[in-house]
Amino acid sequence: MKKSSATQGQPASKLISRRIAELADWRGTTLARMRKLIREADPDVVEEWKWMGTPVWSHDGILCTGESYKSVVKLTFAKGASLKDPARLFNASLDGKLRRAIDIHEGEEVDASAFKALIREAIDLNRAGKSRPSKKAKS
Repeated sequence: MKKSSATQGQPASKLISRRIAELADWRGTTLARMRKLIREADPDVVEEWKWMGTPVWSHDGILCTGESYKSVVKLTFAKGASLKDPARLFNASLDGKLRRAIDIHEGEEVDASAFKALIREAIDLNRAGKSRPSKKAKS
């Protein structure tokens, strides 16, 4: 797994681990499980710490963010609207033109194999976007 630089010289992976430990309840356990699934789906994932303390997982672009709120852990996929979701994991932000999210409430489990498939599909979509030739201005 690759790491990006983060605030105060600490690696993003340590900041994410600290966030998980600080939660110290079902949200920390859930975020840790989802992080593990992301890493299993993509051993080369880059962990980042952005936007005033948001865990971000990237591979050739942002895959998803992991936020924790009082009653939900939210995984927002940057290009979720373009992903196939046969297992219907997306249950939030469904009206947006770009993003889709998975809201996980206390006691809920996300299908591990379907989630990993979604991560792999997000990577493929990012790679496809990187391989397109850039549009040049016509003169």
